[in-house]
Amino acid sequence: MPLFGKNPGDTGASWEPQAADSRLAQTAGAEPGGVFTSDLSVSEYVLLGEAGFEPLGFVVGSSIYHVGLQLGRWSQNQELQVLSQAMYNARELAMARMRAESDHLGADGIVGVELRMQMYAWGQDVLEFVATGTAVKAIAGTGAHRAPDGRAFTSDLSAQDFFRLLAAGAVPVAFVLGTCVYHIAHQSAMQALQQTGQNQEMVQFTQGVYDARELALSRMQAEATSAKSSGIVGVNVAVSNHVWGEHATEFLATGTAIRRLADEHRLPATSPKPTFTLGLDV
Repeated sequence: MPLFGKNPGDTGASWEPQAADSRLAQTAGAEPGGVFTSDLSVSEYVLLGEAGFEPLGFVVGSSIYHVGLQLGRWSQNQELQVLSQAMYNARELAMARMRAESDHLGADGIVGVELRMQMYAWGQDVLEFVATGTAVKAIAGTGAHRAPDGRAFTSDLSAQDFFRLLAAGAVPVAFVLGTCVYHIAHQSAMQALQQTGQNQEMVQFTQGVYDARELALSRMQAEATSAKSSGIVGVNVAVSNHVWGEHATEFLATGTAIRRLADEHRLPATSPKPTFTLGLDV
């Protein structure tokens, strides 16, 4: 588990919204005659079928979270652990609710996971964290593609990358993340004056950003280890200031943890191969 886990005192972790019940009840997977919904493009839908999967439904998880305050020392680089914990907990709540919807549909996995954040007019310290994706099921129904814990896998891979991953004899395990909210020290007036007109590295800033990024990456890696995966693909590190001011910055590392299947689970060599497409949009 990463350094920041779920807060045992957070009762929201066990609360599941009921608003989606009627929609899910009419969705493929929950109802034999139900229709599937997805955020897949037509090309992705076709390719998903060639990979041996069918879409069940578009699944959503949401958490509106009040992000508290934490003061940092003006001239010191340091992690703001209260804020790091809040940003991690809020995302975990959204992800857990998205997975709960996929469990309701009997899915083997969720593809195209997107994790985003947005503000409302209620206040700058209130943020909504939304996790979305398409729940899918293996047509063969063997369950071999599920995560080691028996639950549905989660992945932010495109359908094209998902197809190629399966063809290489591997499967997604979990969409993993690591976060760190970090206070980058201010410069004193003397330091700023000494650097006027000079070409030189801002060592204090470099060290702070480096430390914060490493914390986020190491926590993402810890999640992958906990999920019993063999590696992470598609790693991305996003940097955002959000609502705390210019010297408090969040570093968010994300990726898809994967594991290798036995050779007999590889797609046959005669399976259709994905074709390269080039968009012409300007």
